[in-house]
Amino acid sequence: MTIFRACCVAGLLALAGMAGAQDRTYTEGPVTVVTSVKVADGQLVNYMNYLARDWRRTQEASKEAGVIVSYRVYDASPRREDDADLYLVTTYPNMAMFDGMTEKMDPIMAKALKMNLSQREDAAGKRTSMRTILGSEMLRELVFK
Repeated sequence: MTIFRACCVAGLLALAGMAGAQDRTYTEGPVTVVTSVKVADGQLVNYMNYLARDWRRTQEASKEAGVIVSYRVYDASPRREDDADLYLVTTYPNMAMFDGMTEKMDPIMAKALKMNLSQREDAAGKRTSMRTILGSEMLRELVFK
């Protein structure tokens, strides 16, 4: 009985080793966050001015610091009245970049916008009249080997 058990254990370990030795056909790549925005009627020019001025400045500084890889703004044709009409798309190099994000972004934003935290929060509150954030989705690219 002891030899039988030993053979069974050895067989199971061999099978487990084979399963673990198989390589995946992909690696985990960059992470993209897509934020859906509904712009208030008559506010597209104002909101785009904000994006071109402050948001873009922050994104460029984040890119220079290596926090993000790229950023884009997409116009959309909503299918329903309450669908997004703009998408803000930001790509990060990996999931680990999100660790300590506040500590990374506070100095970047303060320098890029030349505003302290209170001023930035006040400005964020004023943007609510221009748009509604409908939500965000995080996507991780799976890169084939």
